[in-house]
Amino acid sequence: MYTLSASPHIHSNLSVKKIMWDVIIALVPALGMGIYFFGTQVLYPVAISISTALITEAIISKIRGRKTISNGSGIVTGLLLAMIIPPDVPLWLPAVGTACAVILGKEVFGGLGRNIFNPALIGRAILVASWPTFMTTWLAPQSGWFRRIDAETCATPLAIVKLNLAQELPSHWSLFIGNVGGCIGETSAFALLLGAIFLFIRKRISWHIPVSYIGCVALLSWIFGRNGLFTGDALFSILSGGLILGAFFMATDYVTTPITPKGKIIFGLGAGIIVVLIRLKGGYPEGVCYSILLMNAVTPLIDRWKWTIPKKFGEINA
Repeated sequence: MYTLSASPHIHSNLSVKKIMWDVIIALVPALGMGIYFFGTQVLYPVAISISTALITEAIISKIRGRKTISNGSGIVTGLLLAMIIPPDVPLWLPAVGTACAVILGKEVFGGLGRNIFNPALIGRAILVASWPTFMTTWLAPQSGWFRRIDAETCATPLAIVKLNLAQELPSHWSLFIGNVGGCIGETSAFALLLGAIFLFIRKRISWHIPVSYIGCVALLSWIFGRNGLFTGDALFSILSGGLILGAFFMATDYVTTPITPKGKIIFGLGAGIIVVLIRLKGGYPEGVCYSILLMNAVTPLIDRWKWTIPKKFGEINA
């Protein structure tokens, strides 16, 4: 005898908690490189950001009578927010940013699974708009695990290009390992790629958004070089700023990105175009944050576009 039941009929052992902890593990190498180049002081904003996320979620969960704090999403939101802020910010800044990320980026929509924007990027956008000086002051990297005595500031590689500063651009190798100015967790492409490989092996992310996103930025950056057509440095564009962190860890968010493979590719291409437009024509040297948020906004349209909707089983063209 067979038992008939309502859909869904396909079950999986995959859970939100497992996904979140895999993301946390995947971010550890990038955090480690951030500590190495910017000192152990970066652990303070990281700890404050994660603590604020957990406390904020606990309060809201208590008010709503739901238990969501144990699924790890609060830790991921806090950790990601800490990874995309400068290393030497005042310690109240990550607290404010994380509270905004959790409340305005997630809970105001009904909680995890209902948010339309990436929460951590909402927090960063608010911080950049409210305290631009703190969010654009960068600590110079220095090899070592402990806090430096004399903190030096520097410009990011993208800012050197954008503002035509009289400074030598870092080598591709420095960009790859993370020996450049930038946010805590975005500078080391090497460490971020290690985390991305882990997520691919665990089948937590697919190739569609990262490849289309990074590929689009590389192609357009090469075509529309600052010295004329087909003169751009595609590798510099890929390794600079937060492109790799955004492509593998934020643009692949299950909730805020399209469902189908075609939709994911459209999302990646759109985000790539926006990044290049902002970097070339916008006021900011970087555009990853706003590119993902803008594409988050059009995700419902992409999911409903006829071209991206898969055929129903047994459907034939008329």
